[in-house]
Amino acid sequence: MKRLWTSAAIAFGLDQASKYLVIHRMELARIREIEVLPPVLNFRYGENYGINFGIGGDGVNAWVWVGIAVAVCACLLWWVRRVHDMPNLGFICCGLLIGGALGNVFDRMVYGYVLDFLNNSCCGINNPYSYNVADIFVFAGAIGLVFLTPDPKKSAKKDA
Repeated sequence: MKRLWTSAAIAFGLDQASKYLVIHRMELARIREIEVLPPVLNFRYGENYGINFGIGGDGVNAWVWVGIAVAVCACLLWWVRRVHDMPNLGFICCGLLIGGALGNVFDRMVYGYVLDFLNNSCCGINNPYSYNVADIFVFAGAIGLVFLTPDPKKSAKKDA
C-alpha cells in the first residue's frame, strides 16, 4: 500500500504543479493559448465543468462530481485491499488513478471546475478539447489496472 500512497501523492503533486506553472505563472488564463510544438502540443486554457470533454457539465453542481470522484477513490481503495496477488505495478497504477482523480477534485473544490491546458492536434484536425496531467494519470492508472489485475479464475485454479 505504500507504493499506492506514494504514487498517488506524486500524481497529485505533478498535476497541481503543472497547473500552477502553466495557468498561473505562464498566465495561460490571461493569454488563453501558447503554442509549444504546433500543432502537436499547445497549451489552451479550459474550464471543465463536467467530466471528460465537458460531458455532464450543464447544470450539474461541482460538488456532485466531487462526491462521485471521492466515492470511486474509496471503492478503489476497498477493492485493491481485497485483491490477492496484486503486483507492485498494480498498486502504483491504482495510486496514479487516485492521485489524478484527487487532483481534479481539488480543482473543483477551489475553482468550481477543473483546469485544463494540454491540447493536441494533428494532420489537419483541430482538436477543440483540452485536458490536464491528472487526466493522463487517471487513464494510465485505469488501463494499468485492467491489464495488471490478477484474474480471480486463474487464482482459483492455482489454489485447487
